[in-house]
Amino acid sequence: MVTQPSPPRGPLAGVRILDLSTVVAGPFGAALCADLGADVTKIELPDGSDALRKLQPVKDDMALYWKVTNRGKRGITLDVRKAAGRALFLRLVQDADVLVENFRAGKLEEWGLDVETLHAANPRLVVLRLTGFGQTGPYRQRGGFARIFEAMSGLTQLTGEAEGTPLHMNFPLGDTVAGLFAAFAIAAEMVRMRSDPEASGVEIDLSATEALFRMLEPLAVEREQLGLVRGHHGNRATYTAPSNMYRSADGVAFSLVASTQPIFRRLCAALELGGVPDDPRFADNVSRVAHAAALDTLLQGAFAALPFGLLSARLTEAGVPHTKIYTIDDIASDPHFIAREAIIRLPDPELGTVPAPCIVPRVKGRTVPAPRSGPALGEHNEEVYGALGLDAQTLAQLRSEQVI
Repeated sequence: MVTQPSPPRGPLAGVRILDLSTVVAGPFGAALCADLGADVTKIELPDGSDALRKLQPVKDDMALYWKVTNRGKRGITLDVRKAAGRALFLRLVQDADVLVENFRAGKLEEWGLDVETLHAANPRLVVLRLTGFGQTGPYRQRGGFARIFEAMSGLTQLTGEAEGTPLHMNFPLGDTVAGLFAAFAIAAEMVRMRSDPEASGVEIDLSATEALFRMLEPLAVEREQLGLVRGHHGNRATYTAPSNMYRSADGVAFSLVASTQPIFRRLCAALELGGVPDDPRFADNVSRVAHAAALDTLLQGAFAALPFGLLSARLTEAGVPHTKIYTIDDIASDPHFIAREAIIRLPDPELGTVPAPCIVPRVKGRTVPAPRSGPALGEHNEEVYGALGLDAQTLAQLRSEQVI
């Protein structure tokens, strides 16, 4: 069964993207562009060997991760490593605005698809090259996965118990952060290209490790100016206080932040800790950070005396930011997320619909339909290659040669 991609709407409508990338980072970035109206064509090898098709979660050989990460895209097969595949790919490039790829540095060149060749086919093509470490430097040809980028960027060092080892989270955050930067870079270049009909295409060199490091803004300056190397301290923040994870009398774990002076005073009033705000150790945020352990001990004692329901009601009334630690069950049942339709249903030919996060951000007055789920292997071959003038006999020959 062939299903059509969602009709193009949104600020990136009319932008044509070829997504040659694999697994998570590049495909996620391209899918964000599809959410905003771009026409994205996902290209994969004819054997369906993209690792995302086997990455958990998988149900009855249905790649659930693939369905949500490649949402809103058409799907074709093509082996660009073969001469016939390369020639066909360059024909696709002629009508594209953006190419997204995430192979090791030098792979496109090895296949005869260097940027000069791509720009000879389409001088206005934006080539986004997403790798672990960039197109230059001694690590340029190193492979890697999200956890490698997270560890080398300094992010992983910030997570874990104070006396334990650093910890990775159970999700490839490094890939999705890199994907966000990919979508941002594409949108920025499309603004430039649309404003100047004579503008030339460019090569974007996006390092996933640098994308993560870019988020960690104060690390370099605090090291140079204060001699500090930030580390892992459990759930306690070392830049503001109180900011930690606590437990109520009935054992509910919750996160709370009360770092500004007015909020801290309201927190103390809600807990009937009248003299605490006037204690010199807790007089301002700098002092509270310096005495965070003592403050947390005091607060945890007060929290442990109240069940979470009563405690949360008091904190909410006092305007103190806090929340219990949500699972996906909590997200799915939370009235705010329900009211906002934070989980949308993607049309899917195998499962009817599948749940996925909503399109972000929202634009007032603009209604965007839910994109369809990720395409089946080669689902849109006839449509895409037919538009290039290839007939059924030619497509059959290319299939027999495993070009498509």
